[in-house]
Amino acid sequence: PFTDVVTTNLKLRNPSDRKVCFKVKTTAPRRYCVRPNSGIIDPGLTVTVSVMLQPFDYDPNEKSKHKFMVQTIFAPPNISDMEAVWKEAKPDELMDSKLRCVFEMPNENDK
Repeated sequence: PFTDVVTTNLKLRNPSDRKVCFKVKTTAPRRYCVRPNSGIIDPGLTVTVSVMLQPFDYDPNEKSKHKFMVQTIFAPPNISDMEAVWKEAKPDELMDSKLRCVFEMPNENDK
C-alpha cells in the first residue's frame, strides 16, 4: 500500500502579535520530505507545510515509531540568520508540539 508518495498537509497558525520561527523535525528523516521544513510565520497568519511519505515496505513494528515535532520560537527583531536563532535559543524560549503518525490502510474499494 505504500508504493506511492503519500502527502498530507499541516497548517501552522501564528495566533500571536509577533513573528514566529518554526522548524519541523522527524524521527524518520529518510522516510519523509517536509516542505518547507522551517520558516517564519507573520502575526495572525497560517503556513501550510506539506509532509510527503516516501514509498517504502511497510513494517507493522515501525508504525508507532514515526513522530514529528514542530518547534517554534519568537523571531528576534531584524532576523537574518535562522540557524543562529536555533543555536542560541534557550530551552524556556522554545515551544514544542509533538505529533504521532497514524498509518491508514486503504480500503479495498479505494484502489
